[in-house]
Amino acid sequence: MNSRELVFNHLAGKPVNRLPLMPITMHFACAELGAKYGDYCTDYRVLVEGQSRIAEKYGFDYVNTMSDPAREAADCGGAVQFFDDQPVALLEDQALLADKTKLATLKIPDPLGGGRMHNGIKAVALFKERIGRDKIIEGWIEGPVAEGADLRGINTLMLDFLDDPGFVRDLFEFIVQMELRFAREQIAAGADVIGVGDAAASLIGPRIYEEFALPYEQRLVQGIHAMGAKVRLHICGNTRKLLTGMGKLGCDIVDLDSLSPLADGRQQMGAGQVILGNLNPVTVLMDGTPEMVTAGIAECHRQAGARFIVGAGCEVPRDTPPENLRALCEYARTHAPKN
Repeated sequence: MNSRELVFNHLAGKPVNRLPLMPITMHFACAELGAKYGDYCTDYRVLVEGQSRIAEKYGFDYVNTMSDPAREAADCGGAVQFFDDQPVALLEDQALLADKTKLATLKIPDPLGGGRMHNGIKAVALFKERIGRDKIIEGWIEGPVAEGADLRGINTLMLDFLDDPGFVRDLFEFIVQMELRFAREQIAAGADVIGVGDAAASLIGPRIYEEFALPYEQRLVQGIHAMGAKVRLHICGNTRKLLTGMGKLGCDIVDLDSLSPLADGRQQMGAGQVILGNLNPVTVLMDGTPEMVTAGIAECHRQAGARFIVGAGCEVPRDTPPENLRALCEYARTHAPKN
């Protein structure tokens, strides 16, 4: 079976002969080309070439469209700054919704309107043309807390949860509608999986998460499933106190960062949840040795059990030694889900 079939069979609980391999690479993939990261963020052809090369070289089972979290905010009219060789930055002191009354007149941008979202959709379409049905094609959207922070400013949003919960719900409602529209166009272009990045959610506690974030994340998951795609949830940082809620979402894949033990994730999210991660991307994958990588991912597999996908806790750092990444990949190629 090819990579796409392997991942789908694993998600369905069908027998597969090895573990799927789906680490996040952005800067690492760009560096493979010798390209500027600013071009990787803004030119879908550079992104597709970098992802395609890295997937072929290391045997990844998927490609993805991730580059930075500022696509949707930029298309809404938010202030962002572009750089030659680092990710696009959101300018919090110029947040689009610093005046929250602007939400009432904010329009959902057209994902096919020629902006940054359209660039991501073009990447999916080019992946479909080049990779077809051989590997999983993963699109990407922002989750409600992450996108809320992008539009409102992260510090201000944290105060809004207490000071103006009605506004937060209105904001998240806008975001869900926008992200589902973006997801729909990516799926139409050929995405098999939609990743939902909700990094800022790790900054809130379990009560606020379950009251505010979870219902809107749940609507994203349900909406994407209704469109026929799978869902991968990625929340950077320490989510140990949110794991029970995350397990209620019904995601096909849940990434866990290195700060959240896989054993806790398995216990709180149940035996059926497919978990990806969570090798420390810096201290082990980048700064360790191949032997440390092998031992580390073996421990991740042990804690997660059979419903496991090989990957790091977050993005593979740009300066990761190739031999370390190869050790991670070799583990996936030589181990079946049953540990």
